[in-house]
Amino acid sequence: MTFFFLHHYQKYKTPFYMFKTKILLVEDDPNFGSVLKNYLELNDYDVKLCQDGFSGYDQFATGKYDICILDVMMPRKDGFTLAKEIREKDDHIPIIFLTAKTMKDDMLKGFNVGADDYITKPFDSEVLLLKLKAILKRSTEKNGDPKQKEFDIGKFHFNYDHRTIGFGTSSQKLSPKEADLLRMLCLHKNELLPRQKALREIWGDDNYFNARSMDVFITKLRKYLKDDSTLDIINIHGKGFRLLDGV
Repeated sequence: MTFFFLHHYQKYKTPFYMFKTKILLVEDDPNFGSVLKNYLELNDYDVKLCQDGFSGYDQFATGKYDICILDVMMPRKDGFTLAKEIREKDDHIPIIFLTAKTMKDDMLKGFNVGADDYITKPFDSEVLLLKLKAILKRSTEKNGDPKQKEFDIGKFHFNYDHRTIGFGTSSQKLSPKEADLLRMLCLHKNELLPRQKALREIWGDDNYFNARSMDVFITKLRKYLKDDSTLDIINIHGKGFRLLDGV
């Protein structure tokens, strides 16, 4: 397996964190896992390496981590299953999948179980470091965002912090990305939400696979809002989406 460790690693060190970022790395290849762990530690990350999904979940359940990096193809418990279990315990911790696969369906499956990014082996180590920084920065900014968190759309009330949308006694719990996307649509209500803006702010990259993942979430949001005929999320081909409320 090829993994490129490029020189000048100090360029990407992380002095802006008061404490080292804690990474849970779950990788069943002991050689690759050890090399990756050492490389991340050279770049000022605090890394706990586990070699299977069971020990990975035990570590997550008993420790405190800032981000998880999970191999997809592991025996006994694969990365997708582990990610689902992590999401049940913590809705917000960022997750990056590592995989040797390039199948679109596998990537979409990863995003649907809550992945923040998906890296295919072999990969450039600089790319991983930059992705880590971007995801951690977005996570920090999201948690400290002072902007509007509650919205009334049609007959629904949307609470972003609680990630719920409903009316009367009926309520639907949203996933983190569903809540992020609906909030952006509400902030642009009856106006165009540019596709690239949503992809870059929520997914961090407007590549093909993230765009397909966003389409899946749009379909889910339409389903949640279908009981109100005055609401619709329309696709503006090649441009983005528009949440129509009473228009």
